[in-house]
Amino acid sequence: MRISIIIPAHNEEEYLSQCLGSFVNQTQKPNELIIVDDNSSDDTYEIASTLAKSHKWIKVLQHKSLNKHVPGKKVVDAFNFGLKHASDYDLIGKFDADIVLPPNYFEVMLNHFQGNWKLGMCSGLLFVDKGENWVYENIADKSHVRGPIKLYFNACFQKIGGLRPGVGWDTVDVLLAQFHDFEIHTDPSLKVKHLRPTGHGYSKKSYQSKGEALFKMRYGLPLTKLAALKMAWQAKSILLLFQVLKGYCKAVFLQSPRYVTEEEGSFIRKHRWKGIFSKIF
Repeated sequence: MRISIIIPAHNEEEYLSQCLGSFVNQTQKPNELIIVDDNSSDDTYEIASTLAKSHKWIKVLQHKSLNKHVPGKKVVDAFNFGLKHASDYDLIGKFDADIVLPPNYFEVMLNHFQGNWKLGMCSGLLFVDKGENWVYENIADKSHVRGPIKLYFNACFQKIGGLRPGVGWDTVDVLLAQFHDFEIHTDPSLKVKHLRPTGHGYSKKSYQSKGEALFKMRYGLPLTKLAALKMAWQAKSILLLFQVLKGYCKAVFLQSPRYVTEEEGSFIRKHRWKGIFSKIF
């Protein structure tokens, strides 16, 4: 199975060397690693290009985009730019530039996909530095395939229509994979270091964008309220509850384009409620 990995990178000079070093040191290397320098103003491009000179399976591309941070859309646009330059693949991965993989990551991933042809998406788990040790980044269930380390089976990736260009892309893809009867899996033995914790630099506007994403995924107001409450609890800020709900209501008023069809939205709501009730009872 051929593996192609795309890493969108915007001003990642602080973490990129460690990240790419963990790819080079894999027991089973990807067939192709595409680093997309997304309009960086630091040494991201130089660091990636220097490494690529020593490894023919590494490509470096430059993507022109706005300097303004657009949550979700900016990274997906850079990923899609890299995807246009990808060779034939059986497994396609979207990875961040601030992670460090264990050396057997892709070897284990291959075993999972080769052993289960219904597997649509797979990853390890993310851990953050808490001083003396690395602990699980507890912002999602351990069953959730996280955005910085996603690997897709090609058939699944095509069936879900690729990645949605906006906040929530790394949730709706999982839900759509399940809608199309693919399985998802996370391997707890694969502990990936996340050098920059999720939420770093989040603004009020970012949380409003999350509310907009819930509308686009057709969560409905009751589920959105629960999701917003969970985010506020994790961030220890009741104000974020209102920011998420404000973003949702704004999307309702503007009738923002949806990520999913009505049929897919119905599945998503039933799936989410089933998960909630299973935890209660």
